[in-house]
Amino acid sequence: MQLILFLTGLAIGLGLWMWQKFCTEYFFGKMPQDISHGYSKSDLPIIPQLQGHIELLEQEKLELHAKLRDQQELLDLAPTAFLHVNRDNQLKWCNQQARQLLSLQRWQPGQVKLLLKKLVNSYELDQLIEQTRSYQQPQVSEWVYYPSLDCALTISKVKSLLVRASSFPLANGEVVVFIENRQSLLDISKERDRVFSDLAHELRTPLTSIRLVVETLQNRLESPLSGLVNRLLREVDRLIHLVQRCLDLSQLETKPSMDLNCQPIELRSLVLEVWETLEAIAQGRHIQISETGGDNMLIHADKSRMYQVFLNLLDNAIKYSPDGGTIKLKTETIITDEGRWLSINIIDAGRGFAETDLPNVFDRFFRGDQSRIRYCSEDETRVELIEGSGLGLAIVQQIIMAHGGSIKALNDTHTGGARLQLILPARIANPET
Repeated sequence: MQLILFLTGLAIGLGLWMWQKFCTEYFFGKMPQDISHGYSKSDLPIIPQLQGHIELLEQEKLELHAKLRDQQELLDLAPTAFLHVNRDNQLKWCNQQARQLLSLQRWQPGQVKLLLKKLVNSYELDQLIEQTRSYQQPQVSEWVYYPSLDCALTISKVKSLLVRASSFPLANGEVVVFIENRQSLLDISKERDRVFSDLAHELRTPLTSIRLVVETLQNRLESPLSGLVNRLLREVDRLIHLVQRCLDLSQLETKPSMDLNCQPIELRSLVLEVWETLEAIAQGRHIQISETGGDNMLIHADKSRMYQVFLNLLDNAIKYSPDGGTIKLKTETIITDEGRWLSINIIDAGRGFAETDLPNVFDRFFRGDQSRIRYCSEDETRVELIEGSGLGLAIVQQIIMAHGGSIKALNDTHTGGARLQLILPARIANPET
């Protein structure tokens, strides 16, 4: 009987020992590789080893905190605002520029995380963060930011800001945003436009007086002096034309919808009317126009302004096309949720825009090097430099925008020539009217 009890107790003891050994080995098997590396069943004792690994982890933690602190110090010195938002849209961290730009004085490092929308009242910023998190792709957005105010008395003292934000997705739904204050660039641009407008107003009167004097001399002088006077008259007219275009552009930028006498216009008739004006120049260089689409299409627009648009675009197409080239005019209808639109493409037979010039084509006074050259023969042995004010496309863009449309500069993938794409609201002509 005693032997049976002894054997039973021995069996229970061996079972408990085997179970504890199994649990210990399972525990160490679940530990990270850098901790369990070098572990042996015969290594004793275990506690000093665990203490050593804990010390290593503490050292790594301190090093990571030091790197994080260095990165935050660098971001504090950055010229752009920086925001770090977690998956719950709580502000984890921001730099000094962000605190100044977005008035985040209430946020302090290390405090309880606050929702970003309670700190910054900006729908555009919220949308940017949500789009970045949804698409998992960097996003860029630009908008006018109106700082939130705690005191209504300071409303008149606060100025809206033009900002440009770039966002990047991180792991676990977190997002970082870099915000650039572009208000100074906008102010410089407005000041430049004002100076040009004032200068154009000041130049118009004396140039008109000079032209009257030159016209008087033209009728009183004989050759060869009359030739010099004629040349002077052409240069004065060119300056008057440049001044008038500056004034037109300034007027369109400040009040784009002013003096627009909109009415239904048949698109094809308008284009043919413009081409008749330029036909003599085109025939002299054996340039033709090829039309596709556009029949029975109406646009609701100011006829004189749209005439100015197509006159400028077709004139440019003639200038930059080689002798004997063909200008293509393609029109098609686009139907979207916002309605029916006309896509009007004017494609010249030239060399197209330089890729570096495409973002700046519609800037006033911009002249790309490539756009100044016209190849006058198919073998490209003769070239001609084309003069211009650099205001034509800027004026065209403002007119199109005033009519609720848009314009884009591209290079045609088939011909390689420059392609100007106009998008305008469309109407279908009623045959009975």
